[in-house]
Amino acid sequence: MSKKISTMKSVLASTSIKQSDIDAIVQARHGAAHTILGLRALTSSRFLVISAFIAGADSVAIIDKKTQKQLALLTQVDSAGFFIAKLRRKKTFAYQLKVSFGQEVQLIEDAFAFSSTLGEIDIHLLNEGNHQKPYQKLGAHHYVIDGIEGTAFSLWAPNADSVSVIGDFNQWDGRMHPMENIFHHGSRSGYWTIFIPNIKLGSLYKFELKDSQGNTLANKSDPFASQAQYRPDTASIVADESDYPWQDEQWLIERGQRNARNAAISIYEVHLGSWKRAEDGGFLNYRDIASQLIPYVLEMGFTHIQLMPVSEYPFDGSWGYQPVGLFAATARFGSRADFQYFVDACHQAKLGLLIDWVPGHFPSDAHGLAQFDGTHLYEHEDRRLGFHPDWNTLIYNYGRTEVANFLRASALHWLDNFHIDGIRVDAVASMLYLDYSRKEGEWLPNIHGGRENLEAVAFLQRFNEELYSQYPGTFSVAEESTSWPGVSRPTDSGGLGFGYKWNMGWMNDSLQYMQEDPIHKKYHHDKLSFSLVYAFDENFVLPLSHDEVVHGKGSILARMPGDTWQQFANLRAYYGFMWTHPGKKLLFMGCEFAQGKEWDHDGELDWQQLDVHWHSGVQQLIKDLNQVYTSTPALYEKDCMNDGFAWLEHDNAEHSIYSFVRYGEDKTSPVIVICNFTPQCHQNYQVGVPSAGFYQETLNSDAEIYGGSNQGNLGGVMSVAGQCQGQDQYLNITVPPLSTVIFSYEWRDN
Repeated sequence: MSKKISTMKSVLASTSIKQSDIDAIVQARHGAAHTILGLRALTSSRFLVISAFIAGADSVAIIDKKTQKQLALLTQVDSAGFFIAKLRRKKTFAYQLKVSFGQEVQLIEDAFAFSSTLGEIDIHLLNEGNHQKPYQKLGAHHYVIDGIEGTAFSLWAPNADSVSVIGDFNQWDGRMHPMENIFHHGSRSGYWTIFIPNIKLGSLYKFELKDSQGNTLANKSDPFASQAQYRPDTASIVADESDYPWQDEQWLIERGQRNARNAAISIYEVHLGSWKRAEDGGFLNYRDIASQLIPYVLEMGFTHIQLMPVSEYPFDGSWGYQPVGLFAATARFGSRADFQYFVDACHQAKLGLLIDWVPGHFPSDAHGLAQFDGTHLYEHEDRRLGFHPDWNTLIYNYGRTEVANFLRASALHWLDNFHIDGIRVDAVASMLYLDYSRKEGEWLPNIHGGRENLEAVAFLQRFNEELYSQYPGTFSVAEESTSWPGVSRPTDSGGLGFGYKWNMGWMNDSLQYMQEDPIHKKYHHDKLSFSLVYAFDENFVLPLSHDEVVHGKGSILARMPGDTWQQFANLRAYYGFMWTHPGKKLLFMGCEFAQGKEWDHDGELDWQQLDVHWHSGVQQLIKDLNQVYTSTPALYEKDCMNDGFAWLEHDNAEHSIYSFVRYGEDKTSPVIVICNFTPQCHQNYQVGVPSAGFYQETLNSDAEIYGGSNQGNLGGVMSVAGQCQGQDQYLNITVPPLSTVIFSYEWRDN
């Protein structure tokens, strides 16, 4: 035994390797293992030294790749698996390690024979926060180096003492593949990297980190992982990032026009986990969803689909709004390629696709970003800045350049790698205000003493600038519930730069109005007309989203007053008002057929309700509203311009009737809209019109096909000369009960 110890000491002395270095590597706490492991020249010597740590190995030999000769058998200097040999050579060379595990012998490539895949320019741009595509460098990526296939792993963890890659390829042993903290301008950069040969696609991995005190942290998933395990497992997956065979070239050419502010945009919001389920109650694959959802959306006449968050998330009950994998499509519905197939199928069907993106907060799950390297790396340390009381989540430090770069890239990579057409940014108001949902003393003011989060403002502005400059034809949408000025105005004029803003004021006021009993509506008449005071201050989307059918609010249908007939009639009239009001449209799934109960994310929609005429009637109405909307320029071309709308009557509180004109870019083809929100039918009702001629009754929400009483105007009405509501012509019409009626100008009366 003493002879063996003497041999080990002699080997160590001859190779200049310290026992402390070996102990640190064996204990997975060496912060610079690349200076010890692998093949390297001894200082001022004609010798090379080869060092390897291979847990469980019985013997290790070094093989010259060129000659295939065994040059030396390494000496085991630590029973955990540390081996060393000294070679009489001056220059390093290509080699392999011949490793014996009992009777099994393996010829392996040494991970420590390869240089970093993270270059000086990359690190420079990452430090500046200016790397346009950091997801191509950080994370796990397939490479071929010197003819050897493998996976390069890179991670930002500037305050970690040591970092290792662990996975199913090394028995989750942090001693096997310690990462290198790359030098940049003479000091450690905080970016760790390693190339591990022969790591197969589909391999599972995480990162093992030790903090500055040497304490082992909870194993972390890869922040840049492009695929993750299906919950509740949390490992990252080495994904196949080979080019997907996209077939959406024509869509990408055309989408700028289809996504423009003067285009018809009608959005169907979907939660993929509960639109439909598989026969066994489980989730459908992205490909199966494509085969069912896309034909349905086309049949319904929507122009775009918007998905609630598809970034990987641990808890189903968060609906994706507490993500941990901002670069990975959730494994609930399949692989990265499966999601790309879904997007491609949407585009081939001429459907735009938006996704929800959540930069406003993130969960504190141990495998996620919270205290990532033992410090508050991604979040603020002060809870007055870094904690969300509403959601019990953490807040990103938007002022840290690397974090802001990470977040912006997490949005734009969906446009880059997945051809997404638009990003809807969640909870923007919570980002803009430092005192959001906080009491006095629970928040910190900005440098000017105000409540505005200046760092979040700058972050959102730059995000929008990069989106519109780098991905023309796409657009962004803000869920912003306050009166923050210029949300959808350009950044060069002081705005936040979004393409659109959700009109939360319209949604709240109109739903409150619709819940009133008809006999009380006259006391709340301005609830519907008030939205036109500010309708063109922003580029608006009118949202009836998932937020309106959860948390005890019930369904949209359930909020309508009256008996069953009146509830459905009210809903049909309301939808008619929404589709003719200025602004793009968004409707949450299930609302298109008036689902009776509140949305439940744990099951699928109540599709069986379509067997009931009232429900199928509402569905038919939405089809027809979309058809009229998308084929009538007056209803969409000037959605965001005040010369596209004019009131005819907005003060008839006694009868709860509203009428207005919509104009397109061609002013000669106006549309007249009349909304009646009481059960009273009005005969010989006069409505002013801007031109003499015939007005076709394009849509009547009271039609029998929708479940209505079938009161109407026999297909259309000729105008009559005479002053009415400031116009020189008028229509003498029947206004059905609880209805919206749309008239389109057809031809001039000569």
